[in-house]
Amino acid sequence: MSTPPRALPGEVLAEGQHLRLVRRGGWEYAERVRGTGIVVIVAVTEDGRLLLTEQHRIPVGRPVVELPAGLAGDRVEDAGEDLETAARRELLEETGYEAQAFERLTEGPPSAGLSSEVVTLLRAVGLRRVGPGGGDAHEAITVHAVPLGEVPGWLDAVARRGCLVDSKVYAGLYFAALPRQS
Repeated sequence: MSTPPRALPGEVLAEGQHLRLVRRGGWEYAERVRGTGIVVIVAVTEDGRLLLTEQHRIPVGRPVVELPAGLAGDRVEDAGEDLETAARRELLEETGYEAQAFERLTEGPPSAGLSSEVVTLLRAVGLRRVGPGGGDAHEAITVHAVPLGEVPGWLDAVARRGCLVDSKVYAGLYFAALPRQS
């Protein structure tokens, strides 16, 4: 698994606890203050259900349906954390599932014109439910386990009720349909 790109030199316009706004050349963009990467997890249960999370996201003011995801190394106690360790922690915390292993699927920027972030999609294999999920003390996550064949219709239904659907969910569906790497 690769490491995130190094921050390029630029003028820091503002900095908060988690993000900084940077100007470099004619571009203004956000970058993380801490962290070693971002993981997005494609997790399909043994009975063929895609694990999705739903939570209210303050920046967009609405609930968002997403794949389980999180930051690697963003907390002091997780400094230097590798992506697989972060994926294992986030999957358990958000969904209550453990995975036997993870396969790297791809990586790329989710919004290259706004942020320096690069996310890595991982497939979780050998899932076993061991807890309730729902996130940490600062999160209120609802877990959905949707049969793969019903995901497109289910996503349409949640969008009609006012949820936004993170576009990475559709990338996850693509990878969920592909055979596992050996």
